[in-house]
Amino acid sequence: MTGELSEAVAAAQAGDEEAFRFLYRSLQPGLLRYLTALVGADAEDVASEAWLQISRDLPGFAGGEFRAWTVTIARNRAMDHLRRQRRRPSLPVPVQALSELAGDADTAERAGETIGTESALALIATLPQREAEAVLLRAVIGLDAETAGRVLGRRAGAVRTAAHRGLRRLAALLERSDVHQPSNRTEQATPPRPRTGRGRAAPNAPKAEPADG
Repeated sequence: MTGELSEAVAAAQAGDEEAFRFLYRSLQPGLLRYLTALVGADAEDVASEAWLQISRDLPGFAGGEFRAWTVTIARNRAMDHLRRQRRRPSLPVPVQALSELAGDADTAERAGETIGTESALALIATLPQREAEAVLLRAVIGLDAETAGRVLGRRAGAVRTAAHRGLRRLAALLERSDVHQPSNRTEQATPPRPRTGRGRAAPNAPKAEPADG
């Protein structure tokens, strides 16, 4: 956790409302992207529930990675929401917006900027949950593998593997999308020739002669 964030946490615990607003402004964008991939259009409602709990429990925060603590709360709220709704997120996937994400060697760090877009989050939402969360926690929230593992209750190596598989799967989805995109080349259109009654092309019509006088 950065020194600035750590100072804001301490001040917010002491009742500084401006410090709490700083924490909200710093963490809300990442939390909202993470929750969008988990619960879709209900992300803002779940984020609101999470921040209510964060504000209530903040005095008892005993130190450590504050981002991981907030993500854990948000994730628990999202899991509760999904259990209530008995459904998984379903979002449109315009994969063309992910044209910069390709290749098996891509890492969570390199993918981070691209994954911030709404269309990218929609695509990530189609991944298996383990892979989607690993990619999101590393690329969107910015947690290292060990911290992300604590949030998810998994080993750091398992998180790295899931993130790598998720990125490979995203690259494969994007590649298939590129293959099926229509060519941008424009072909010169040839107008149809007139047909005769028997279905054969009619001969060229004679040019009209100018009228006398």
